Amino acid sequence: MQLPDPFTAQREEMVRTQLEDRGIEDLRVLDAMREVPRHEFVLPEFICQAYDDHPLPIGAGQTISQPYIVAVMLQHLALRPADRTLEVGTGSGYVTALLARLCAEVYSMERHAPLAASAEATLQRLGYSNVKLQVGDGTRGWPEHAPYDAILVSAAAHEMPPALFDQLREGGQMIVPVGPPFSQELRLITKEKGKVGIRVLEGCRFVPLVEGTVERVDSG
Repeated sequence: MQLPDPFTAQREEMVRTQLEDRGIEDLRVLDAMREVPRHEFVLPEFICQAYDDHPLPIGAGQTISQPYIVAVMLQHLALRPADRTLEVGTGSGYVTALLARLCAEVYSMERHAPLAASAEATLQRLGYSNVKLQVGDGTRGWPEHAPYDAILVSAAAHEMPPALFDQLREGGQMIVPVGPPFSQELRLITKEKGKVGIRVLEGCRFVPLVEGTVERVDSG
């Protein structure tokens, strides 16, 4: 017999006050955020803040994003059940779980191996079976599984990584924060006839997207 989730009421409150009251209206996104247990993706010392309206540290200098900005990104991507999606920046796996709830295939990249290992264990424990993770440089994407219907980048780039645009299918969409630490904007990128379309959504604040060296587990 499955025990009741003591955090159900907190998720309902989060959806009502942080999302619906601020203009999030995509029913699939709202339902996913009602169902995915955010408290499972935060460090034990922050569980009491799991459904608060702010980001939280998850280790390795990374954060789990504010619920509202996650909902904004997902709503603008307008994911469909059959979509194949690339996520850059797995982090704790929370957004990965939401993507898994919203589309058919999720390919997620994380440059910090310990975070990737922890996220993978959590996702497997919670039964998200349509996700594949890779430790690697997210700015290069994951070309083996391209093209993608949607790409979600959970870290701020100085400019849109061209490799990611190349891996977006014709008619696909990518959402990516762009800019320096204190002046970032969330951009929705579209690909029409091979050309870049850019729509600026709102200001935001994310950890930086790092190109190059990947942090792996020390085998010694």
